[in-house]
Amino acid sequence: MRILLSNDDGVHAKGIAVLQQALAAIADVTTVAPDRNCSGASNSLTLLNPLRTHVMDNGFTAVSGTPTDCVHLAISQLCKPAPDLVVAGINHGANMGDDVLYSGTVAAATEGRHLGLPAIAVSLAGRDEEHFATAAYVTVKVIERLKSHPLPADQILNINVPSIPLSELKGIRVTRLGRRHKAETMTSTTDPWGRQIYWYGSLGPELDAGEGTDFHAVANGYASVTPLQIDMTAYRSIAMLQDWLADVGLE
Repeated sequence: MRILLSNDDGVHAKGIAVLQQALAAIADVTTVAPDRNCSGASNSLTLLNPLRTHVMDNGFTAVSGTPTDCVHLAISQLCKPAPDLVVAGINHGANMGDDVLYSGTVAAATEGRHLGLPAIAVSLAGRDEEHFATAAYVTVKVIERLKSHPLPADQILNINVPSIPLSELKGIRVTRLGRRHKAETMTSTTDPWGRQIYWYGSLGPELDAGEGTDFHAVANGYASVTPLQIDMTAYRSIAMLQDWLADVGLE
């Protein structure tokens, strides 16, 4: 098996190094990641500047672009032959609920799926970043199951693992996305030269974190595996909108 590994925390992040080591035991791994932290980049592309690459001493390829750039570039230009699977992570911090809309980690996996490959995003949930090995272990186990249970063509898997020792992990639960309260508003301050600057506020607390959600699983010591659908069409609303717009004239 050939795996393309990327992330959004950057090529120097601990999470991607730990995951690369774990994946190398089961596959031929090519690691291509941003040359800097791109957290929150979502599915953004670099369109107005060329992408540049640099192969590091450890064999990882650093790219002057976003996570989506990295996956697209790797599949179209750098990986010969093409990978069989795209894995993004291990993210430093959770990607649960609304987080998936902004996550560069989830976006890297999504780009892999857009290019026709099965894909997984994996994140370590918690402030304690000592237990990347736990998330790596879960990822390997999920990949081993994918060999006999392939993903549907329009889906990726989003894995969140609590930052605890493997011996304390209770198991794996299949979940749905929860939901957060609205994030805190932006804060305004000044830089050392007296110029106005703005910072994003903290993430909102959990609003929908009941049983069955990714939030609930992780809070209770389980790894969360959430299937995400790439097609965002709201099919249940199509018939209603057709009725609603049926008599709209264009004259």
